[in-house]
This record gives sequence, C-alpha cells and structure tokens, in this order.
Amino acid sequence: MGSTYGSKRLVVGAHYGLSDWLSQRFTALIMAIFTVAVLVQLFIGGPLDYYKWSAIFGRQWMKVLTFVVIVSMLWHVWVGVRDIWMDYVKVMGVRLGLQVLSIVWLVGCAGWAVQVLWRL
Repeated sequence: MGSTYGSKRLVVGAHYGLSDWLSQRFTALIMAIFTVAVLVQLFIGGPLDYYKWSAIFGRQWMKVLTFVVIVSMLWHVWVGVRDIWMDYVKVMGVRLGLQVLSIVWLVGCAGWAVQVLWRL
C-alpha cells in the first residue's frame, strides 16, 4: 500500500548537478591559474605599457592558454546562466528564448575575444 501524503515527483537527470558543479570548479581553476600566470608576467620587470602587454600575449603558448581560458569562461558562464534561467523562469517559452539569447551572446563574445586575441 502506497503512502497518501506528499507529492509524487519524477526524478530525472540523476547526477546532472554534480557534473555542472565539477565543470564550474574545473573552469574556475583554469581561470585562476591563468590569472596567476598573467600577474607574474606583469610584475616581472619594466613598466606596464602597450609593448609589455603585447609581448605577453604575443607568444603562441600564451595565445593558446588564453583561448583555453576564453572557452572555459564561456562554459562557466553558460552553466551559471542556464541554471539561473532554469531556477527562476518558469514559463518554458520565455526560458527557451532567454537561453537562446544567452547562447547567441556568448558565441558573439567568443568570436570577438578570439578576433582580439589573434590581432596581437
């Protein structure tokens, strides 16, 4: 005989939140390592000017690392914004529209960031 109290809830997507939590921690770690790498290069020798900044990001390994950080940041933002839309926007059509706009905005930011990065 089943219980007559409480609501029946269909549980789907088990461990879905764990993978999002882990991906956010991993991408945050990548961004933290990048921040330390940039700060170390900024504080080593000479005044901070355009030429020093250009020299830091002119190296190929730094461009690759920066690209990895850009991708990590976009994924980090997407997971956070998607969770906000899923938690607080209850109307499915509005939520889908906001998610599509968020994706378009993030892809645009990625394109702009890569364009700026490879101009140096």
